[in-house]
Amino acid sequence: MENLNELVVVLYFVVLSILAVFGAHRYFMVYLYYKNKKAVPKPERPFAELPQVTIQLPMYNEMYVAERLIDAVVKMDYPRDLLEIQVLDDSTDETVAIASRRVEHYRQQGVDISYLHRQNRKGFKAGALEEGMKVAKGEFIAVFDADFVPHKNFLMNTIHFFTTPAIAMVQMRWSHLNRGFSLITNLQSIFLDGHFVIEHTARNRSGRFFNFNGTAGIWRKAAIIDGGGWQHDTLTEDLDLSYRAQMKGWRFIYLPEHSVPAELPVDVVAFKAQQHRWAKGSIQTAKKLLPKIFRSPLPLHVKVEAFFHLAANTAYLLMVPLSVSILPVVLMRRNMNWGQMFIYDVPLFLMATASVSAFYIASQKELYSNWTQTFKYLPLLMGLGIGLSINNSFAVMEALLNKESEFVRTPKFGIEKKNDHWVSKKYKGNKNLLIMTTELALGFYFTFAVITCIIEGIWLTLPFLVLFQYGYLYVSFLSFSTVLKDRVPVKKASVSIAG
Repeated sequence: MENLNELVVVLYFVVLSILAVFGAHRYFMVYLYYKNKKAVPKPERPFAELPQVTIQLPMYNEMYVAERLIDAVVKMDYPRDLLEIQVLDDSTDETVAIASRRVEHYRQQGVDISYLHRQNRKGFKAGALEEGMKVAKGEFIAVFDADFVPHKNFLMNTIHFFTTPAIAMVQMRWSHLNRGFSLITNLQSIFLDGHFVIEHTARNRSGRFFNFNGTAGIWRKAAIIDGGGWQHDTLTEDLDLSYRAQMKGWRFIYLPEHSVPAELPVDVVAFKAQQHRWAKGSIQTAKKLLPKIFRSPLPLHVKVEAFFHLAANTAYLLMVPLSVSILPVVLMRRNMNWGQMFIYDVPLFLMATASVSAFYIASQKELYSNWTQTFKYLPLLMGLGIGLSINNSFAVMEALLNKESEFVRTPKFGIEKKNDHWVSKKYKGNKNLLIMTTELALGFYFTFAVITCIIEGIWLTLPFLVLFQYGYLYVSFLSFSTVLKDRVPVKKASVSIAG
C-alpha cells in the first residue's frame, strides 16, 4: 500500500511538472509578444496594377448566415473586373436555395460570383476549397467561413504584402460579433484573444511558424500548390497546409491591427464540438508533421515552438490524471507543513495555472480600455479550461488512436445582439453523453473532495479544489441544460428570396 501511495504522489508531481512546462511556455509567448510588438510588418511596395483575386466562401448548412456573408463580400472594396467570388456550398438543407438565389441576384448585377454545389462532402471543407481552386481565376485566394462578416477594406489591407514574392499568406485577427451575448461567449472571446493577440503575433514576428486559421486570410495560389494543396487527412486542414508551406520556405504575415468579426458559438455543446475538432486536428497534424520538422534543417527555435504549438492539446490529456490524483495526494500529505507545500506544490501549481492569467490579461490589455474587467473573469476562465479537459482529452485520444471522424461543423444562428434567440432554431450541436457524464462525475468527485478537505481542515488546497469543482460542474451543467433546450420545438425555417 505504501508503494502505491508513493506511485500516486510521483505521478502527481510528474504530471504537474509537465503542465508547469507548458505554463512556462505561455509566459515565454507573452515575453516574445512584448519583445517584438513594435515590429509591425509593412508591404515593401504597392502593386502598380492590382492582381486578380478569388474569394472562396465554403458553406455547409448555413441558412441563418449565408446571405450575411455573401452580402458583405460583394461590398468588398476591390475592382470588380479583378474580383471573383465562389460560393462553395455542400449544403443539404434550405441553405441551397438561400445561397443560390443570392448568388443569382448579384450575378444579374454584373458581379463575377458563382455557386458551386457538390453532391457529396468528400474531404469536407478541404475538399470544397480544393474543388473551387481548380476553376479559380485569381492568383490570390481569400477564404471566409460562413460565420464571418469581413470589412470592405480587407483586400486592400492585405494584397500589397504579396509584392514580396516569398509571402504566401496574410492572416487577420478574429474579432467577435456577439462577445457580450452571454457569459460563455464572453469567456470564449477572451480565450480566442489570447491566441490571436499574443500567440500569433509572438510567433510571426519572432520568426517562428504560425498558421492560417481557415478563414479571414488570403493565400498566394502558387504557395497552396507548392505546399501540397488542401489535404483532408486531418481535421485542421488549415494548420496542416500552413506548416507544409512554411517548411517549403514560404513566409506568412499576421496583422493583429486589423480584424474580421465573427459569430461565437452560443451553444456550449457546439463550442465543445468546435474545441474537440481543433484539439483532435492539431494532434493529427503533430503526428503527421513533427517527425518531418525535427528531421529538417529548420532552426532549433522553430522546431521547439512547432512542438509546443502542435502538441499543446496534450496538456488536456494530462489534466485527467492530475484531477483524479489531487485528493488522494492531499490526504496522504495532510501532515505536511505549509512551508513544505510552498516549496514543492505551490510553485509548480502556479506555473501551471497562473500563466493562464498573465496570458489572457496581456491580450485584453492590448485590445480593450476596460481590460481590468478581465480580472473578475480569471477564475471562470481557468474553470472553463479545466471543464473542457475531458472533452478535449477524448479528442486527443481519438487522434493518438487514429480514430477517424467527420468534420463536424459549428452551428451558426446569426446571433449578434444580446436579445437575439437561438434555442428554437434548426441547428443543434453534437452531444456526447459519455463526455457529459464524465464531466458531471468529476464535478461530484470534487464536491466530495471539497467537503473532505473542510472536514479535515486542509485549507491551503481548498481554493484549487473549488476551481476544479466549479469547472467540471459548470461545463456539465451547461451541456445538460442544452440537451433540455433542444427539446424546444424548432421553428419552421423560411427561405429568403431577398433581391
